[in-house]
Amino acid sequence: MRGYEITGMGLGLREVTLGDVDALLAIYGDPAATEHMPFEPRTRDEVEDIVAEALAAAAAEPRHLYVLAVVELETGQVVGVARIRIEADHPHSAEIGLGLRPDHWGRGMGADLIRLVLQYGFKHLGLHRIWGARAPANTAAQLAMLVAGMVEEGRIRHHVRARGVWRDSIVHSALEDEWEGHRSLGR
Repeated sequence: MRGYEITGMGLGLREVTLGDVDALLAIYGDPAATEHMPFEPRTRDEVEDIVAEALAAAAAEPRHLYVLAVVELETGQVVGVARIRIEADHPHSAEIGLGLRPDHWGRGMGADLIRLVLQYGFKHLGLHRIWGARAPANTAAQLAMLVAGMVEEGRIRHHVRARGVWRDSIVHSALEDEWEGHRSLGR
């Protein structure tokens, strides 16, 4: 991405910057926002480390990690975060992870964000397969992934240990040659 911005239906993606720590802390540090994530709410120091990792990854060649600020175009506020991690051994496949501030839930932004991330992965990164995993109880993520054109592939049993217990993950994916999202974004 390196300075490149991509916009969709009311949302934009850009590289994270040092100035985004507070905005990302509002997601990574929020118990509601991280309820279905495979980690406890993050501290400010941990979020600063995430941003530092993102900045280092942006300079790497080849690049395998993109940490992107999700910007609400109308207000210019950072309201979310999107991660794309390209698999080192399979450079045409990537895992995505997403988070939105809880005060922006229920507005249809999740599906729009997933479409935007898929568009970026397929059109700009040349990916063939993009996948993401969600907690079984996260039905909002399930709906957003399905609406955005991802297919539910199956369950990974006891995939992550979160909050002291083992939790399954439900995997969703999109394939470049099957995905119709580029048409819905008008690109």
